[in-house]
Amino acid sequence: MLFNLIKPALFALDPETGHRLALAGLKALPIGGSPRKSPQSGTLAVEVSGLHFPNPVGVAAGFDKDAEVPDALLGMGFGFTEVGSITPLPQAGNPKPRLFRLVEDRAVINRMGFNNGGAEAALARLKKRSGRAGIVGINIGANKDAADRTADYATMTRIMAPLARYLAVNISSPNTPGLRALQDESALTDLLDGVIAARSEVASDNPPPIFLKVAPDLEPADIDAIARIALDKKLGALIVSNTTISRPTLRSHHAGETGGLSGEPLRDLATQRLRDFRKATGGAVPLVGVGGISSGKDAWERIKAGASLVQLYSAMVYDGPMLGAKIVAGLDRLMREEGFSSIAEAVGSE
Repeated sequence: MLFNLIKPALFALDPETGHRLALAGLKALPIGGSPRKSPQSGTLAVEVSGLHFPNPVGVAAGFDKDAEVPDALLGMGFGFTEVGSITPLPQAGNPKPRLFRLVEDRAVINRMGFNNGGAEAALARLKKRSGRAGIVGINIGANKDAADRTADYATMTRIMAPLARYLAVNISSPNTPGLRALQDESALTDLLDGVIAARSEVASDNPPPIFLKVAPDLEPADIDAIARIALDKKLGALIVSNTTISRPTLRSHHAGETGGLSGEPLRDLATQRLRDFRKATGGAVPLVGVGGISSGKDAWERIKAGASLVQLYSAMVYDGPMLGAKIVAGLDRLMREEGFSSIAEAVGSE
């Protein structure tokens, strides 16, 4: 109700300013976030890559780029949150304006370009919450002007692996030129070998699993190659998917902006890509469903299509940060209505 009251004022601001104000509001909450918490039914708990998630609904990377509010989000009932993308050095990102609300489509287009304060600043914040409960994944990226982007990912792994519950390797943003080329089979193999070796250097005991975030704009051969690599490298999960450079029919006057499209228009493509990866991996690699999730029904569809976990971001632009609690409650109801006793039982059941 509070979000609905302040939403018109937020939407009167440019999207990036509105987002900064939302983060400031979350920072002002006591540690642990809102006193209102979502249902934490034991039947909603799920194990993925050795991690115990109290529920499968998380916040996608991009919302909390600099690890400023992970505990506030966890306190609002999310089962986990993912900070970043974080790069070794601070970078300003692409020129503004670079973030656009497509209100008529309940969508967002962004061309942010990995803007963040860099690894050192994020590391200091993450160290302060060391030892606290809750799963916080760290999404790592490469600097735009890096001479060796593969080396950047290894550097970020060495820095962040000791504090990450999982590491998310983001090679699928469309807003850093050439980054998606790292999804090619040879380049991806080299990159993951470097990340795995770097992780062993700093976290040989109980190392964090590695999740790989992929784009929805992939050809069947790409999907098969990534699936083979994920199995071979024993990745903890595949995050399916990032924003799309495709443009379905849109109504907003911002439809022609360049960048990655997220929100409701991405839903069908992201769901299909999840099914594709479920088939390509034979269900042997856990999947995280992202893209166009804005209700318990959306999350439930993604779980039945093969996702063990789901993430959201763009829907919170329109419905506020308490949306996670609503989705958790919706999942609890739908699971019981359809006769499942656990999330794990429902994964891939379609």
